[in-house]
Amino acid sequence: MLPPPAIPAPPSHTTPEGFELRLPQLRREEALDWFEREDGLAVLGFRFDSPQGLAREVDWHQHARAQLICVEHGVLTTRTRHGTWSLPAGSGGWMPPAELHTVQVDGPMRGWGMALAPGICGELPADPCVIGISDLLHALARRIGGWHPSPQASGSQQRLIGVLLDEIRDAPRQRMHLPMPQDRRLLRVTSQLLAEPADGRSLAQWAQWAGLSPRSLTRRFREETTLSFAQWRQQARLAEALRQLGDGRSVADIAHALGFSSSSAFVTVFRNHFGLPPGRYLARAGTARPSARGLASPTASG
Repeated sequence: MLPPPAIPAPPSHTTPEGFELRLPQLRREEALDWFEREDGLAVLGFRFDSPQGLAREVDWHQHARAQLICVEHGVLTTRTRHGTWSLPAGSGGWMPPAELHTVQVDGPMRGWGMALAPGICGELPADPCVIGISDLLHALARRIGGWHPSPQASGSQQRLIGVLLDEIRDAPRQRMHLPMPQDRRLLRVTSQLLAEPADGRSLAQWAQWAGLSPRSLTRRFREETTLSFAQWRQQARLAEALRQLGDGRSVADIAHALGFSSSSAFVTVFRNHFGLPPGRYLARAGTARPSARGLASPTASG
């Protein structure tokens, strides 16, 4: 994973080609200005649409406001200083104010989002994360999506904003995050595993390949990613499985490609991690087989 720049370039107030952003009764330039304003209405709702996806990853940047993004169709991948996460259909991505990040979209994508002023984010997650979107949160997004930018919120808007903050704060976090180590030897290992997720070398073999003792690799992996080596490898494989499922590949093909011993072993691991077997997970998310890179893509992860 490439490190973010120490000092980001100032916002250009432009959107990448192929990405449409809509706020009520605002031109694109006006809508983008609101992402960098700390004053005015504390929460603004918007729609986004990328009919063909993005030709290239949007480089490191930040916004003054926090963002809550919900993908309705497609997959969005983003890198942050904390690692990489993938946002499939039906999930919500939280990006705190002024958090450096990149954005990658391959294939069609659409959804909704909200931009929150920094002053109301004090009790919300301090790090980027993927959260579950409740029915109430969906309903709030529809209501807030009709608000026009104004100098301040009305009484009813303030009450709805209070409910919104409660919903975001209490939303369950989903395990879609793949933390990346900083140690160059561990980064060699993780990069190789992202490139070849079926590589079945043991921890001892990977340690020898990276020039570490098995004990040092185990300890450093836990310190730098909060996951054990086995947990990280499994999470990377499952994230790549989401991408391949979205591409329409069969469970049997995915199980073989990712190094699982059988289709049933893959389904069991997937169900234990995501709470549903692959078919039901895609049906619930409403994924219409987008062509998109997943979290475990070497390019998406740097």
